[in-house]
Amino acid sequence: MAKSVQRLSLYGAITATVIGLAVIFVIQLKLSFARHQSQAPQAILVLGGDHKREPTAARLAAQHPQLEVWVSSGLLPSKANRIFLTESVPLSRVNLDYSATDTVTNFTTLVAQLQANNIQHIYLVTSDFHMHRSKAIAFWILGSRGIAYTPVAVPSNQAPEPHHKILRDVARSWLWLLTGRTGSSLDPNPPV
Repeated sequence: MAKSVQRLSLYGAITATVIGLAVIFVIQLKLSFARHQSQAPQAILVLGGDHKREPTAARLAAQHPQLEVWVSSGLLPSKANRIFLTESVPLSRVNLDYSATDTVTNFTTLVAQLQANNIQHIYLVTSDFHMHRSKAIAFWILGSRGIAYTPVAVPSNQAPEPHHKILRDVARSWLWLLTGRTGSSLDPNPPV
C-alpha cells in the first residue's frame, strides 16, 4: 500500500511538472508571437506606488507621441495630470485607473482593457527595486494574454524586493489564471 501511495505521489509530481512546463512553453510562445507582431511597444503601463514613476512615464510618452498611457493606482489625478501636461502629453492619451489595490491587481484590472485596444506590447514602468516582481507577474498575467512587455526601470535607492514577495505574487497570478481571482480580498492588509 505504501509503495502505491509513493507511486501516485511521484506520478502526481511528474504530471504537475509536465503541465507547468507546458504552460510556461505556451506563454513563452505567446510572448514571442506578440513581440514578432509588435516589435515596438504600443502603449505605456505605469504601476503606481512611487511618485517618481509618473514623471518617467510622462517623459517616455513625450518621446513616443503615438502611445497611450495607462497609470494603475498612481498619484492623485490632479498631480498625475500636471506631470503629464508639464511634459506636453495631452491628457486624452492618459488613462488613470484606480481599481488596483496591489501589484498583482495592477495587471489583472487592466489586462482586458489592453487586449480590447489590441495592444500586444507595452512599456512597463516601475521602480528598479520593484521590477523583478513586476516582470514575474507580467509574465503570467500579460503573457497568458499574449501581451509582451519592455521594462523601464525608475532608479531608486532601495534594495530589490525579497524573493518571498515575488513567489507570493506569482502564486497569486496562478490563482488568477485558474479562478479569475487574485486573493487580494482575503487579506485585510493587502500586499503592495
